[in-house]
Amino acid sequence: MATSGTKTFQLTIADTIEEAYELAGLELRTGYDAETARRSLNIMFADWSNRGVNLWTIDQITTSLTSGTNSYTLNAYDIDIVSAIIRQVDNSTTTDLQITRIGRTEYLNIPDKDSTGRPTQYFLDRQTTPVVKLYPTPDSVATYSFVANTIQRIDDVSASAQDPEVPSRFMPCMASGLAYYIAMKRNPERVPLLKQQYEQDFKLAADEDRSRVSLHLVPRRSYL
Repeated sequence: MATSGTKTFQLTIADTIEEAYELAGLELRTGYDAETARRSLNIMFADWSNRGVNLWTIDQITTSLTSGTNSYTLNAYDIDIVSAIIRQVDNSTTTDLQITRIGRTEYLNIPDKDSTGRPTQYFLDRQTTPVVKLYPTPDSVATYSFVANTIQRIDDVSASAQDPEVPSRFMPCMASGLAYYIAMKRNPERVPLLKQQYEQDFKLAADEDRSRVSLHLVPRRSYL
């Protein structure tokens, strides 16, 4: 018997809600049932951001720097920064240069935050809308940009006739997770079973969601 020859199966939001209600031992009956499920999906996606780095939510942003300005507001949907560089353009030559992330206390202890030069350090102030603070303050010697790989929020679920911003490998935990959230509200008897299944499905997906690159360890020696 021939196979389909396609590899495009994806749960829509409506499919996910229907599957979750069945896993929870319930039936989807009213418009409010779908509405409360969509709300639970958005809450669950917010929780996924707290569980670690979801690789498909990483995006690269570029912020042009202004001479004399050391504070820059990111997008409200940027959650954190994975890595960053300073891109310097000098006489049509573009160079990407390392920049080090420092903590709140380290930034606070910098005596003269207005001293100018090429930025070599940054502090991410993780407010509701995050703010990047650079040190030294960009000078006018060259044109600088702050280039960062940021972790961003998963797209909101606002209607059942949508596709979730979730890769296929996370479909099982999306369905079992939503079933768990629904069961907490509608069928508490199924909660222990669904929670166990959800955590197992999420762990399998999260363990697979990683970069497959070689790890090189270089010893560091110091001499007195």
